[in-house]
Amino acid sequence: MCYDIKTKLEAMLKRARFSNDEQRIQELLQQLEPYVQEDYYHVSGFAHPLLPIYTQQDPYWPKLCQWGLIPSWVKGNEDRKRMENQTLNARGETIFEKASFRHSARNKRGLLYVSGFFEHHELNGNKYPFFIRRKDGEPMIFATLWSEWIDKESGEVISSYSIVTTEANPMMAKIHNNPKLPEPRMPVILHDENADDWLRPWRDDTDSAFLTDMMQPFPQSELEAWPVRRLRGKDAVGNVPEANERYEYEELDLELN
Repeated sequence: MCYDIKTKLEAMLKRARFSNDEQRIQELLQQLEPYVQEDYYHVSGFAHPLLPIYTQQDPYWPKLCQWGLIPSWVKGNEDRKRMENQTLNARGETIFEKASFRHSARNKRGLLYVSGFFEHHELNGNKYPFFIRRKDGEPMIFATLWSEWIDKESGEVISSYSIVTTEANPMMAKIHNNPKLPEPRMPVILHDENADDWLRPWRDDTDSAFLTDMMQPFPQSELEAWPVRRLRGKDAVGNVPEANERYEYEELDLELN
């Protein structure tokens, strides 16, 4: 699963800059400044950060959404808080079936640009975090689903999203070996040339097959990964550059090539 990412503001704005509208970009930066940090060396989905997501509403201009999808039918804040921890990820194989995701799968798909993500490897009861990124250094484009929920007490509209996952490629299968899960997973990472297709409007049920074909493991040959310092617990390194640096564990010998 994908609960931890690295990203930076410039990576998240890559798609918006296609507009070549510098004045509008500056306005967007002012809007994002109170909510979005310049650099996220490590941020957890369980912190429910607000991040810019590109949607069908405006494919080249992002909207702020919190991580952890809240379906529109959730009744109150207590249910909302429970739900948003359960929807950080959406299993691609079932997004057209599960009540939490099926409306968004048809009508509210989005794109999240990140610099990389983290996953844990298990060995002898211990978890070792790995950082994964594109070899070419370009931002990854995650396929997401999003939703809008109205807080009936305050009238506030909360936009939220979930990262879609798929089966792991061979490298990720070695890293993400959690014995409690039925199989290793990884985020759906879209190639740049396919991103627009993820956002195209739903026409009929044949589109579910088209979208399912898009939810394939990203090629191992285009990714690289290495172990990093602890992300959680008393030894967690925090949101600092060191969170992305290679860190060797004597007991860990995992060949990823």
